[in-house]
Order: sequence, then structure tokens, then C-alpha cells
Amino acid sequence: MIRLLLADDEDLLRDALASLLGLEADMTVVAQAGDGEQAVALAAEHEPDLVVLDLEMPRLDGVEAALRILAHRTVPIVLVTRHARPGVLRRALAGGVRGFVPKTTPADRLARILRDVHAGGRYVDSEIAATALTEGACPLSDRELEVLRLVREGLSAGAIATAAHLAPGTVRNYLSAAMAKLGASSRADAARIAWEEGWI
Repeated sequence: MIRLLLADDEDLLRDALASLLGLEADMTVVAQAGDGEQAVALAAEHEPDLVVLDLEMPRLDGVEAALRILAHRTVPIVLVTRHARPGVLRRALAGGVRGFVPKTTPADRLARILRDVHAGGRYVDSEIAATALTEGACPLSDRELEVLRLVREGLSAGAIATAAHLAPGTVRNYLSAAMAKLGASSRADAARIAWEEGWI
């Protein structure tokens, strides 16, 4: 019996998926989470055989939740998403996530994918994989990525300067350059774009 943890902030979808997967003879849902932090806590509490995480969740997104779970225990993790973001795919796979499927996947197909992943396989949706192979390179420098990573953590320009061992003016220059390259309206917008592309 494959013991599953499901995490999705949309209760109706999560409950429906739990019901459908619960009909499979070799699967049982042992826990359900409504956000990323709860998923991490329930994974530690229930020690499931496989974790299915929605990519878009509050508090911690699917990739961040997966990385925290995998930091404490090796368990197969499959991410489910509405939006194919190739950069996120690469970050997720590099972090140890074993599957990446669109939310449009039929339940019976998802069940087969989960069995394969549980048995040691990997699964990446072909359309997402094709997009990832054709995506352009990151236009930002390592320093620009570093300061945007710190922006995403909520640090002020002064705190970024301290954390990155840079002068405040240098931080402003890196942020301005990153915003210009990404066509972003603010440093927060630039950090969001870089995160969505999977660069930070």
C-alpha cells in the first residue's frame, strides 16, 4: 500500500483528488495539507511513502516545501501545477523532486505516474520538458541574482548591502541593472520574475 500525503490550497480539488486516488487498490491518503508549511509538518508526522504537492501554495510553495521535506527524509515527491514554468522545473528536479505533472492530468494517469515514481522512476510532463529545453539563458549576473534572492527574502537595500558585503550604492546599481534587463517595474517585481523563471 502506497501511503500518500496530498497538499493543495484549493480544498475542493484536494478533496476530489484524495477521493479518486483513494479508490486505487494500492493507495491510501494518510494526510492532507492546505499550505506548504502544513505539508512539511505532516510529512514529518506521518512519514508518507510519497508526497504530492501543488506548486502554487501559500506560506511555502511546492518547491520550497519539497526542499524542506527532503532535507530531513528521502521520500519521492511529485509536483502538480497549472502553469508550466521551465525554470522552476529545473530547480525542483535539481532539489530532488521526482515528478512534475500538470493539473490537467487525469486521475487514472496520475495514479500510474505515482506508482512509477514510488517504484524509483521519474516523470516530467513532455510539454514542460520540451519548453525547458528551448528556454533562453538567464540574462542576469551572479551578483544581480544574489541581490534579487535577498530582495525575495524581504531584506531592505541596507540589509542586502550588509548581507552581501557590498556598498549600498553598489546594491542599488545591481538592482537597477536587474530591473532594466527584466523590464521590471520594481525590485520586488524583478525578484518575482527571476524566481518564476527558476533563476533564484
